[in-house]
Amino acid sequence: MRIIETGLPGCVVIEPVVFGDERGIFFEAWNAERFDRYGLPTKFVQSNVSTSVKGVLRGLHYQWPRPQGKLVSVLEGKVYDVAVDIRRGSPTFGCWEAVILSAQNHRQFWIPEGFAHGFAVLSEHAVLNYLCTDAYVKEADAGVRWNDCSIGVDWPVSDDPVMSAKDKAAPLLTDIPSDRLPAYAK
Repeated sequence: MRIIETGLPGCVVIEPVVFGDERGIFFEAWNAERFDRYGLPTKFVQSNVSTSVKGVLRGLHYQWPRPQGKLVSVLEGKVYDVAVDIRRGSPTFGCWEAVILSAQNHRQFWIPEGFAHGFAVLSEHAVLNYLCTDAYVKEADAGVRWNDCSIGVDWPVSDDPVMSAKDKAAPLLTDIPSDRLPAYAK
């Protein structure tokens, strides 16, 4: 597998080695030994599947306390996947990185704890799988507004994407009390 660094330290794109022939393809989506060798997580406690149609935008989500790291991949379709550094005191606080994930490119996006995550569906439909380092905890569920100008994510969608009411009403990053954001640890 190949690891591609991003502009956000800790957030990496993972490209597996894909073997294919007339029958189809095969690749390892996760291998504890290889992930450990690259300093990536080897313990996941929850696996989620999300389906959405074109024009849907989900996010920007995070949990605090009980943060989740996420290993995101697309099983069908194509998405614009985004991570935002929301760690208080981080040199990249408020910065974002985006990656195209698709069933064709087989890429995965590792988003460590302390980052918000969201995605926009670019294909007619998409099926995402993401492994999480901690379980979902309703009381810790939180979000940042998808179109927060102080962050400036360049979403490849309309100004009025299909979203949940909760995501539309998420606060701006500057309006979130500091005790509801993860702290940066060197």
